[in-house]
Amino acid sequence: MTTKNHEAGAVLWFTGLSGAGKSTLAEALVPRLRGAGKKVEVLDGDVVRTNLSKGLGFSREDRDTNIARIAFVANLLARNGVIVLVAAISPFRNARDDARALIGQNFVEIHVAPPLEECIKRDVKGLYKKAIAGEIAQFTGVSDPYEEPLTPEVKIDTSLVSVDAGVTQIENQLRALGVLASNGAGVTASL
Repeated sequence: MTTKNHEAGAVLWFTGLSGAGKSTLAEALVPRLRGAGKKVEVLDGDVVRTNLSKGLGFSREDRDTNIARIAFVANLLARNGVIVLVAAISPFRNARDDARALIGQNFVEIHVAPPLEECIKRDVKGLYKKAIAGEIAQFTGVSDPYEEPLTPEVKIDTSLVSVDAGVTQIENQLRALGVLASNGAGVTASL
């Protein structure tokens, strides 16, 4: 049960293609939020798949199940005053909309949106190369669709914006939404 003195958490949902910079932005935001006195947890898509969604494949149904599980955990944490940073491709708009419906007004969608070509250039694991060669089936952005958000609260093209500037953009939006104090008190200076 929530009391009036209980500080609400929030879910910052970073969505975008593999290699877009979701995890990089989320991890860079953590120390700033903690510097503002916030409790913070990161739910990274790769880590969640290993621990919470082991055994799920990459069919649409399995992807939607994975996102539903992440949303469930994120909602529990946010209800208890935690700011949850979800960094997951979450390619399907409907699954993200379901997450927003579950979490409610404390859901902040952040579309990390460099061009596909930039994601391919950043591909340190060689996944895009394998997907383009047909060695990986159902790879988002190559052989599987990515449905861009229609009205995200934040959109960042990480091919044009530095990590620091992207984090500042997110912080500014969090102030506008009331997640962070509007005067910026407690938020650390640029890293």
